Amino acid sequence: MLLKDKVVIISGIGPGLGQELAYGASENGAKCVLAARTQEKLDQVKEEIEKSGNEAICVPTDITDPDDCKKLLNMTLDKFGKVDCLFNSAYRPGDFKEFKDSDLDDWMVTMKTNFFGTMTLTKMVADQMKNDSGGSIVMVNSLITKKPLPTQGGYAASKGALTAATKILAKELGPFGIRLNSVYMGWMWGPPVEGYVNSTAEMMNIKPEDLVKEITKDIPLGIIPDDRDCANAVLFLASDLAKVITGANLDVNGGEFMS
Repeated sequence: MLLKDKVVIISGIGPGLGQELAYGASENGAKCVLAARTQEKLDQVKEEIEKSGNEAICVPTDITDPDDCKKLLNMTLDKFGKVDCLFNSAYRPGDFKEFKDSDLDDWMVTMKTNFFGTMTLTKMVADQMKNDSGGSIVMVNSLITKKPLPTQGGYAASKGALTAATKILAKELGPFGIRLNSVYMGWMWGPPVEGYVNSTAEMMNIKPEDLVKEITKDIPLGIIPDDRDCANAVLFLASDLAKVITGANLDVNGGEFMS
């Protein structure tokens, strides 16, 4: 198992990638600390993990609140005594407006979550990892930073800032045995994208499968990658199989973008 006996904090537990990261980490032997704003979703994922005989705790967390981040770390240490991995999956998508119609206050709120919130949690966990002789941090980033699309300026800008910061942190924290890597997700088949496909197809008066064909025409593998398969890339980078990999940017999008 890739993460046997490791303690993993996962932010952004929710339908789609967040929950798949938790299920995948648990199935690979990790003790999971589940963090998100919504208690109901946390409880649901925790219940599923415990049904399989694995261990998890829930900590309602707003990563933009330093006190919440500190509580998350302290509860992890109280329960498990250490933290080996952090998956930064929490995000805010922004308002999906073109720049000319955007309210930059929305950009700032998006930046506060996707960049500053992620950095707040990362700094606290990294400080603890120094005491624990190292660890692995994986940033969930986005293809939008490499393949720009209209209406996603605020989201892309926040993820671009995360890209730059992660490279610096990989340099600075490497001597402490702390690895930082990024995964760049594109389309991921799961509840959020399935909902988008169904609602958009209805609005366009076409079949959902026709919209999927349009989406996948630029994806060499010919599919929308499943969110569980995308989660596996995060698990790999967190694991000891990747123990000499840091500062890497891994594209996880079925080949839609190739660096």
